[in-house]
Amino acid sequence: MAGDNELSKGAADKGKGKAVDEKQPEVVKKDENGKPIVNGKKDEDKIIDGPEELSEEDQQLKNELDMLVERLTESDASLYRPSLEAMKNFIKTSTSSMTAVPKPLKFLRPHYENLTKLYEQWPEGDDRTSLADVLSVIGMTFSDEDRQDTLKYRLLAPTSDIGSWGHEYVRHLALEIGEVYGKRFATDEPVTELHQLAKTLVPLFLKNNAEADAVDLLSELEIIHELPDFVDENTYSRVCLYMVSMVNLLAYPDNTNFLQVAHDIYTKYNQWTQAMVLAIRLNNKALMEADFQNSGDPALKKQLAFLLARQKEWLDGDIDEDVAECLGNLRLSEHFKALGKELNILEPKTTEDIYKTHLESSRVAGMTNLDSARHNLAAGFVNAFVNAGFSNDKMMLVEGEKESWVWKTKDEGMLSTVASMGMLLLWDVENGLDKIDKYTYADEEMIQAGSALAIGIMNSGIKLDSDPAMALLSDPERLEHKNPMVQVASVMGLGLAYAGSNKPELTEILVSVINSPYEMRVRAMAALAAGLVAVGSGNSEVTEAIITILLDEDQKHALNDKWARFLGLGLGLLFVGRQEEVEVVQETLRAIEHPLAKSTLVLTDICAWAGTGAVLKIQELLHICNEHVEESEEKKGDELLQAYAVLGIGLIAMGEDIGQEMVLRQFGHLMHYGEPNIRRAVPLAMALISPSNPQMKVYDTLSRYSHDNDNDVALSAIFAMGLVGAGTNNARLAQLLRQLASYYHRDQESLFMVRIAQGLLHMGKGTMTLNPFHTDRQVLSKVSTAGLLAVLVAMIDSKQFITDKDHYLLYFLVTAMYPRFLVTLDEDLKPLPVNVRVGQAVDVVGQAGRPKTITGWQTQSTPVILAYGERAELEDEKYISLSSTLEGLVILRKNPEWEDDK
Repeated sequence: MAGDNELSKGAADKGKGKAVDEKQPEVVKKDENGKPIVNGKKDEDKIIDGPEELSEEDQQLKNELDMLVERLTESDASLYRPSLEAMKNFIKTSTSSMTAVPKPLKFLRPHYENLTKLYEQWPEGDDRTSLADVLSVIGMTFSDEDRQDTLKYRLLAPTSDIGSWGHEYVRHLALEIGEVYGKRFATDEPVTELHQLAKTLVPLFLKNNAEADAVDLLSELEIIHELPDFVDENTYSRVCLYMVSMVNLLAYPDNTNFLQVAHDIYTKYNQWTQAMVLAIRLNNKALMEADFQNSGDPALKKQLAFLLARQKEWLDGDIDEDVAECLGNLRLSEHFKALGKELNILEPKTTEDIYKTHLESSRVAGMTNLDSARHNLAAGFVNAFVNAGFSNDKMMLVEGEKESWVWKTKDEGMLSTVASMGMLLLWDVENGLDKIDKYTYADEEMIQAGSALAIGIMNSGIKLDSDPAMALLSDPERLEHKNPMVQVASVMGLGLAYAGSNKPELTEILVSVINSPYEMRVRAMAALAAGLVAVGSGNSEVTEAIITILLDEDQKHALNDKWARFLGLGLGLLFVGRQEEVEVVQETLRAIEHPLAKSTLVLTDICAWAGTGAVLKIQELLHICNEHVEESEEKKGDELLQAYAVLGIGLIAMGEDIGQEMVLRQFGHLMHYGEPNIRRAVPLAMALISPSNPQMKVYDTLSRYSHDNDNDVALSAIFAMGLVGAGTNNARLAQLLRQLASYYHRDQESLFMVRIAQGLLHMGKGTMTLNPFHTDRQVLSKVSTAGLLAVLVAMIDSKQFITDKDHYLLYFLVTAMYPRFLVTLDEDLKPLPVNVRVGQAVDVVGQAGRPKTITGWQTQSTPVILAYGERAELEDEKYISLSSTLEGLVILRKNPEWEDDK
């Protein structure tokens, strides 16, 4: 045993190069390979105090490199070139792990300072350039902030082949270019040579599937507009995919520049549907018209027309009849009913099918169904939402004596109940006008008003050459009617029917109503309708008309009216998605003393940045929520200010997933510490983040708030639950709402709101969506956003509007309603059933190869329903889709290269 110890001691001594204390014989443990373990470390893990021991191979390499460096210091210039070439060869052919520095660079590093001195001494010429080339590569091993040597020496040796040094070198160089550009830009130094160098790196990145690096480099040097010169048919799609997915993370104006460049690339490679999606996102009418005209192919034009119709963009000019039919959404009703037939849901549903009162506790089941006018009104709404678009129900459209449902309600209830027919006959203008006609000439003014609103609802998003809604609703007999409700309904109907059209003759009519001496309710609704019609266009006439009212001293008293808020909303809607352009109007608003001007300022801001995910705007809005506001009648505008700020947080964050997560946490804080006016708005803002997308974390939180001590908060939460689940038939939400119906069976207002939420949940029998994002969640529909916002602004004070007498405002939701289907058509627009895979969408940005874009799919035959976050793709390549995304109405073309197995 003693001998063993002696041996071990010797081994340790030899291995470490250190004197060992001879008095203490050390017992050395050994590992499984028989190697000694010293101080708990294996032999090769030990920290070496003396010179590092190299393997023979490494020692030889080191000696050779040392010799090459020495040759460079000698006076014989003929040795320089072969020495440098040999050095380069060693560096380029070295193999090392991903984490370690290549051996040649490691051994050359100690000579770096001497080599730099040599460089200074050598005369101009090829040898000196070649040395700069080597120094640039060795410079990578110095990661000093102030020392960008890789770039410094690269600029001194611009002619050599950069790509031969490998991808890691190119990335390091790009990093230093960015750092130096920032410094030079700040001190106004020239940056041309950096631009030149960057342009030599971009093709190298694109060749190596590093699109992200190429785009980032050009973006950092602010020359992203030159990217189209570098892409080819193999790289453009990946480059554009990365650029478009970056847009939400960029500040203005970079976000629009990225979209513009990606649009130019798509048009260069004739990808017209993708180009059109970006033209819509840029909110640029001229680009949309250019893409539409340049696409050439008639079938492709129809597909682009479907895209524009989904966004409710109205194009004028000489358009072929078939294409005009697509642009006008004329067959939407037909396709929707075909979907209903396919899913076997044409049979109308009754309110009892929705309420399922037999599942409510027996004690209250009888009481929640008191046959009151209020209950009948709620039933009218539920029936309208549930059977929307199917032109068939068991309550309003039945012939014979049952037609008297309208008489079971009273006052404004009659208006809403008649208007519900517009919802049932949604998009079906040809058949619908006759059915509504008989109410148009009724003696009761509320029924006349209801028929006007029904016509507007039914025409929502449909564009007919005959313009029936315009002809019927802009009639002076209606607009100048002695009953303000007839005026309000006609104006609102015009707004719904022509939302997004920016029709000059219609805005003229509405502006004349805004400027008229009518009561504030009529003028405010005209302003809101004008905002809807000209949404996102920045229309100067409407802007001027609304600003004039706010500036007018004589109007100060009228501005305290509860309806005046819709003036501000009308103004805000004109600037949806216009970002910085809203500032001109805001300057004017800042100069106005009235509290309404302050809240309007916030409204215009949130509309301008809707769906952009702009973090700085969200921070500004959170600051507004932090201020303490004294409650009083005078301060009503200030209270609205904070409520709008809360809605704005939801509205801006809705476009970006990470932002949504963050904002939901902020809402939790606002609910804990916020003022009552803030707490009322929080559930509504939560709904705005995920309409028709029932996420467990959202509706569970809302379910808690629906029992809040503050009844206003509870009402907001109940409505929000309906909005979150709208059109999804979500079973868990249905159960929660049934429990709420039992819980609130004595509270008429809350029960009314529960019924509305139940109607929304089963909207279109579970085939529709209210989500304003479409085309694979890329595009925000301005019209849908405007409709949602109109209802939520009314819901901020639900007891003054929705649960009081102005429940018809709920019909603004119609602008956001759309079937969540995929219908495939042939080139003649006839239905063409094919098999598609429907699954959860997967983000494939920047992934190598050809990754799968969906996961967990099922194969179904079209038409199919798509849930939020789902994506469809064709099962085989028998047909080619003319649209870049399979959603809504899609035209398929036979693939000429397809060979049938049979």
